[in-house]
Amino acid sequence: MKGPLFYSKILLFGEYGIIKDSKGLSIPYNFYNGALKMDDNPSDEAMKSNKKLKQFVAYLQDVDVDLVVFDFKKLQNDVNSGMYFDSSIPQGYGVGSSGALVAAIYDKYAQNKITVLENLTREKLLKLKAIFSDMESFFHGKSSGLDPLNSYLSIPILINSKDNIEATGIPSQKNEGKNAVFLLDSGIIGETAPMVRIFMENMKQEGFRSMLKDQFIKHTDACVDDFLKGDIKSLFGNTKKLSKVVLNHFKPMIPKQFHELWRKGIETNEYYLKLCGSGGGGYILGFTEDIEKAKQTLKDYKLEVVYNF
Repeated sequence: MKGPLFYSKILLFGEYGIIKDSKGLSIPYNFYNGALKMDDNPSDEAMKSNKKLKQFVAYLQDVDVDLVVFDFKKLQNDVNSGMYFDSSIPQGYGVGSSGALVAAIYDKYAQNKITVLENLTREKLLKLKAIFSDMESFFHGKSSGLDPLNSYLSIPILINSKDNIEATGIPSQKNEGKNAVFLLDSGIIGETAPMVRIFMENMKQEGFRSMLKDQFIKHTDACVDDFLKGDIKSLFGNTKKLSKVVLNHFKPMIPKQFHELWRKGIETNEYYLKLCGSGGGGYILGFTEDIEKAKQTLKDYKLEVVYNF
């Protein structure tokens, strides 16, 4: 048995901000994927995944039946027979490893599920997001539901606000484009829950809240608009501002050994770094107007180009 593939995602803009109603833009990233599987001779990794799935199934029994109903008999049988999630998506890297698993379980076991093929109205998207938010909370303590939504639909999603999301088109890739979005591997596994706790703790301070509203969310919203319009000049100006705000106010989310590299990008304008997901490790997202130059400068790091434009 092997189920359909579900892909990783990248939240280009909106990390932390979307908790407080900023805009956000999430795109599928097909480089990594995962699928539900059964093997006669499971590896240690598969057995570990199966154990986690058993806990997840127990958790799903408590999900509101008005929201979603699962075929628990089938799900329980499959998990007891050794089903696991076979995934190349790195965990703790901010590219949606738990989101892909949630999408796969919903796809296979939810009854009366909303499918990708129907007309995806805002109501349907919000319902899916609510279902996925509940399901994914098992992994993070609190989830927006966006990662599984992106993985399930495999299309770019524009978040206008908490209650207003839509499928969107993004400027097409240009393989020879010098402008690029890339991922930088921090070499550290990040944990979402502790980072979100730090953020929530900071939110209790008046100063942090007003910085979030007047700077962080303002620049995030501008970046989303610029990116969708294809206004490159403005996009890089706003990404630089955003990168600065993150360096000044989200230091705990940036691994210490990257503080200097982050600052260097802002000073030289060769690249601008931002958080990919909740930070604390995993990938760091980068934007550059000259990918060859950036690759040269960052040659000591593992860099993956995600998008040329």
